Amino acid sequence: MDISRVDLNLLVYLDVLLRERNVTKAANHLGITQPAMSNGLRRLRDLFGDPLLVRTSEGMTATERATELQPLVRSILSNIEQAVQEKTPFAAAESQRVFRIMASDYAESCLMPRVLRRIRQEAPHVTLDVLTPSDVSFLDVEQGRLDMAINRFDKIPQSFHQKTLWTEYFACLMNSHNPILKQPFTLDTYLEASHIWVSKTGFGVGVGVNPKDVQRLGWVDEALGRMGRKRQISVFTRHYQVAMLLAEQHDLIATLPSRAAWLQKDNPNLVVK
Repeated sequence: MDISRVDLNLLVYLDVLLRERNVTKAANHLGITQPAMSNGLRRLRDLFGDPLLVRTSEGMTATERATELQPLVRSILSNIEQAVQEKTPFAAAESQRVFRIMASDYAESCLMPRVLRRIRQEAPHVTLDVLTPSDVSFLDVEQGRLDMAINRFDKIPQSFHQKTLWTEYFACLMNSHNPILKQPFTLDTYLEASHIWVSKTGFGVGVGVNPKDVQRLGWVDEALGRMGRKRQISVFTRHYQVAMLLAEQHDLIATLPSRAAWLQKDNPNLVVK
């Protein structure tokens, strides 16, 4: 295809249409008439040889082809926007910007104290707005409502810039009077104890956890399942801080990322294994 014959403004139309899933709203967003947007959609369908948006009882739904195109088109337009925007140096000391970051409470506990210390030194007027994983989606990053997402992701859009911050292993946290400490801490004694399950990412696994569905319970239970073993989970939570508090006050084991567990190293009521 000769790209010089393609009206690249149609990509702007497609980006907004796939975001709004509504021709009238997309037209209003771009400040054009509804017939003009409808004509743009018709031309897009001809260009890609696909309906792109189809009407259902729940409104307009993107086709599989449109879903594939959405992150690619957003990435193209984002690069163009960055290229034409006037670049002004970031003056940290004067900036009053609000940075919005998504992080699980595990990542937040490990990073925020150091991050905030650095910010207060170099950018004292900057504000941080830290959101939980359940508050936001990848679309918020794509559309600029979120500046950064810090978590463990199984899959992210190809258009995202990403970096591995650290690798992690698990540690067990329990109160110092837990009867399990009276014997060698082996896999068998670990499985004899009662446990607290905590979400690996801060996302829930849906309403009504099914303890038998190890495929949705995370790495620990999946690994035990491959061994033909299973632990006894008494409490399900999505918050590492809650898991640590429960481990301190009850004879329960919290299996946590080591960085989260070792935050409690100076707590005389807790033991890390």
